[in-house]
Amino acid sequence: MTAAFVAAGAALGTLAVVYLAIVFLRRAERAAEQRTAAEVSELTVALEQAREESRRVRTLGELVGSLELDDVMERVLEAAATLPGANASLVSLSSADDPIVAALGLSTAETERQRVPTVEDPHTRSVAVSYEYGDGDVDPGAEPVRAGVAVPLPGETESVGMLAVFSRSPGYVFDEAAISDLEALAARAGPAIENARRFQEARELADIDALTGLHNRRYFHETLAREVSRARRYRRPLSLVVLDLDDFKAVNDQIGHLAGDDVLAEIGERMRGVVRTADVACRIGGEEFAVLLPESGLADAELLYERIAHAVAASPVANAGDLTLSGGITHLHPDDSATTFFERADDALYAAKAAGKARAHVLNGPAEETSRA
Repeated sequence: MTAAFVAAGAALGTLAVVYLAIVFLRRAERAAEQRTAAEVSELTVALEQAREESRRVRTLGELVGSLELDDVMERVLEAAATLPGANASLVSLSSADDPIVAALGLSTAETERQRVPTVEDPHTRSVAVSYEYGDGDVDPGAEPVRAGVAVPLPGETESVGMLAVFSRSPGYVFDEAAISDLEALAARAGPAIENARRFQEARELADIDALTGLHNRRYFHETLAREVSRARRYRRPLSLVVLDLDDFKAVNDQIGHLAGDDVLAEIGERMRGVVRTADVACRIGGEEFAVLLPESGLADAELLYERIAHAVAASPVANAGDLTLSGGITHLHPDDSATTFFERADDALYAAKAAGKARAHVLNGPAEETSRA
């Protein structure tokens, strides 16, 4: 009996040791799994941070590779949006009129609210913004902007604007590291933006007809090709009005070419006063003009002709007295090229001239032609 108890006790002791060993091994395995999971998580975070940094560095390197202001600002916004904690970004450039503002990750209404004034004090490093919202201030289901920070964009001699990032995370605060990263980006972006603005201003001067202040012939044909391509790609409406000053040769013969230039200058001024912001008004020849109307149909083009014709005929022009305009109007067909589109408007203009001048002829297609006096 005693031997049996001793054997049973030994067996139980062995089982206890085995059980404890199994428990220990399982705990060790769980601990190892937890360590592995933690290490994998840390590696994943580090890898993602490295990827973001790589994208940001690549974007920064591309900044100096473009002189297109829109491209440069887009790349700056993309780089800023990759900073830790950032859900949106904004660039606000100083301007004699309204600031030039571009944003990424913000709605139009948010962009209007988040504008950051340019800091004039050279000792100001950054501007931090916090937000509080009352009932009804936030759309249902929307996550509002909770925090923001902005830094100056340094130019050659002064700040050219501000670069800002925003977070939608409740309680988030952009720390010193985030501000330093934003400053590093701004230091690269400021000179690139300044160079792009200078290039844009120089190109705009080259695109303007010095006599009338309208866009010149080269700009018209470049824009015509671009707008035709865009309208066909997205199946959007596009219309064109071609205009010619009636009997202008007689005006030049009567008052001389220098005085005739004054007439053209006043015609350009009157046109600029009635075209819409989206319209592209150009002088494409001696006394010939054209207006491109993106996102517009024939009815809009006819109304524009009437406004321009009225502005010209409403009162005597310079020393030339009363003048009139003839116009050719058409809209883009699905199979049009820039050349066929322009030629159809030009044909419509010649039809208006042949019909008695001081009127517009609409050429929409072989079966649809109208004239408007």
